[in-house]
Order: sequence, then C-alpha cells, then structure tokens
Amino acid sequence: MVKVITYGTFDLFHEGHYNILKRAKELGDYLIVGVTSEEYDQARGKLSVVDSLITRIDNVKKTGFADEIIVEESQGQKFRDIKKYGIDIFTVGSDWTGSFDYLNDYCKVIYLDRTKDISSTMLRVKKTQIQRIGIIGTGRIANRFVPEAALVSGVNTRCVYNPHKESAEKFADKWGIDAYGDIEDFFAASDIVYVASPHETHYSYIKQSLEHGKHVLCEKPMCFSGTQARELFEYARQKKLILFEGIKTAYCPGFAKLLGIACSGVIGNIRGVDACFTKLESADKRELTDKVYGGSFTELGSYCLLPIIKLFGREYEELRFESIKAANGIDLYTKAHVRYGNGLATATCGLGVKSEGKLLISGTAGYISADAPWWKTSYFEVHHENPDEIERFSERFLGDGLRYEICDMLSMINGDTTRDFKLTRGDSETMAEIMEQFLAGRNRQ
Repeated sequence: MVKVITYGTFDLFHEGHYNILKRAKELGDYLIVGVTSEEYDQARGKLSVVDSLITRIDNVKKTGFADEIIVEESQGQKFRDIKKYGIDIFTVGSDWTGSFDYLNDYCKVIYLDRTKDISSTMLRVKKTQIQRIGIIGTGRIANRFVPEAALVSGVNTRCVYNPHKESAEKFADKWGIDAYGDIEDFFAASDIVYVASPHETHYSYIKQSLEHGKHVLCEKPMCFSGTQARELFEYARQKKLILFEGIKTAYCPGFAKLLGIACSGVIGNIRGVDACFTKLESADKRELTDKVYGGSFTELGSYCLLPIIKLFGREYEELRFESIKAANGIDLYTKAHVRYGNGLATATCGLGVKSEGKLLISGTAGYISADAPWWKTSYFEVHHENPDEIERFSERFLGDGLRYEICDMLSMINGDTTRDFKLTRGDSETMAEIMEQFLAGRNRQ
C-alpha cells in the first residue's frame, strides 16, 4: 500500500484545494491530510485565516479523498509524520516547489501544479469572496509581492500585465499565473490591481483601474502631485472602491507599537523626529538614471516622511530641502527639513551616500531609538535621562512585510474600516504634496 501525505490551511475551501486533494489521492492508496492549526498558521506567518480549524477539517472530510486527517501544530512535524505513518510520497502545490526537497531523503516529494483561477468556491457556507489580484509591472517589488500574497487568506494572485508582453510571460511562467499584454483582458481577470510599475505611470494605471471598478493597491510613491492624489482618492470614494498606498512600514505591527509608545507620554511631549534610510545603488539602475523621477528622495522619502507625518501631523509650517547631486542632476543624498509649530523633523535619504539608517524620536522626558532597518520595525528602545533606564520592545516582522498591507486592504474591502488609521487618505495626499514640492525645486535648479 502506497501512503501519501499532504498539508494545508484549506481556508475558504475552493477548487484549488479540491484539485490538490484529488490529485494527491491519485498518487497512492491511502491519503493522510494535515490541516494546520490557527496557532501554527500565525507562527508561520499566514494572515487573516477566516474559517475555524473544525470547519476546515470538515471541508476536507466532505471531499471524500482523505483516508485520515491530522492536525499540523508545529515546525518539524512533517518529518515526524513521515516517519510515524510510514509515508511513501509527500506532496504539496507547485507554489512550494523546492521548499521541501530536503524530505527526499525520507520519501518521494512531488509538487502538484496549482489551480490558477480559484475565484469560485466549494463546500462552504460563508460568502466571503476570494479576491483575484492582478499585478501591473514585473520588477523587483512585484517578485516579492507574489509569495507574500500567498500567505494572506482570501486572495489569489491571478495574473500580470506588462505592455511588453514578453516580460509579462516571463514573470507569469516563474509564478504560475496568467500573462496579459492587453490591459482590458487583464482588468477582466482581476478584482484588485496591484500597481508595481515605474513611478511616473502610477497615476494613469490607478485611474484606469478605478474606471474599471477595481480596488487598487499602489506602490509608493502613489503619485507626485497633491492634486492628482486628491482626485484619485475622491474618485475611489465615489465609486465605493478601496485605494491603498503600499508603504509597508505603515502596516507592520512593530511600527504601530512604536507609534503607540511614542504617543503614550512615556517620553513626554514629542519635539523632534529624525528618520534616515540610505542604501547604495548601482549607477546603472533606474533609481539613478531616470532624470525626471529617479533619485534618493522619490525612492525612499515616503518611508522617512511616514513617522514625521504620523507623529507631527500634516500641518507643517516650513519645508526645505538640501541635496547632493550626481552629474545628471539626480539627488544622491537629500535632507528634507520640516518645521512644525511644536517641533522639528528631518527626513534623510540616500542612494549614493551611506549613513546610519536610524529613527530617533525626541521628547521632553526621553527618546525612542530604532536602528536600521527601522522601516521593518521589529525592535526599538526607550531611553531616559538615566542611561541605565532603558525599556526594550520587540515585535515580529514576517518576510518582506508586504503581507501586512495586503491583509489590511483585504479587511477594508470586506467592510472593516478599523484599520484605515494606519495610513490615511490625508497622509498620502500630504506625501504627494511634499514630493511635488521637492521635484519642482529640483527641476528649477
């Protein structure tokens, strides 16, 4: 008798789950299905699981494919189960290809092709729709997005669009999704559009997506004009759609905790915020060759402006910039100085100059310090006048962090408005206005 084992969350049970179980059963004579517990899902970074463990087990049972169902509760259990049950074949979906090759020493490992379109659902009472995500753009951030989206229950990365069809096809082949060179076909296959194209195309793609009735998650900076930002948000409101700017720091749990501590009064009244983010880019990269929209501030400024605007607000009194530029006029290193009625702030960004990437929040009774990469906030300290009096705080930051913004956007689409404070419409509009002023000044010079 050939024994087969497979594992999964099986949340919002759909055709893809059904097909995996059916094909797993066909590999042998006896199929064991491991359903992950809520606690283990959280530990491994799976977000927004809807169905209870009992419901998920019951849905697997209803298929009739499982000869035995077990609960997966911890890391390392797969190896133990293979030994315990005398497994001959371990199988999971192809989106995990390579991840479990180490188990080949103990049994045969088979990766099954995933079902691309899982928008329809089976065997469940809940009417929560699985949102199909379409990606515009095929660059570095888009490649990080796909595996992050796979860890958010309730979404399915369905397709990709690039006006250069060959780029879309290459990306689609890598991730097992559909490629489109025609944007109308792309919109027809999507519920949420993730805009990860070059900065200058964001406004146009957002507007087209909204016109086609799609929710939009757009990479930062969303646009380079306050007027355009206000127009897009108002259009989304009128059409009852969600428009989300993807500054991942805003949605990560550690940053929310940091803001809460800063505003709790533990360091007194906040009087200073200094945020720095620098990295060294190759001279041939888009960020340092695009003379209109490239440069350190357009690339990194959104991260550094975020804590300033969240802590001091949108009503600043004075804004000025200082930059060190390359021969082509692009800023390699920029400091934005922001004066408020009750405080001072500095946003420092660099692509050709390296500095200590730190977030420092200064108060009348102490300060908060978060070292690089503070934009992936996982640890920070609260200091007081007594140097021995230090409070330390930590929070998990999972993967590339994009799963947090995807999860929050999905919650808002499903009617939960309790998370929109993390990055408000006004916050995004203010950042667009500041970007507009920076580019206007740089172009004049």
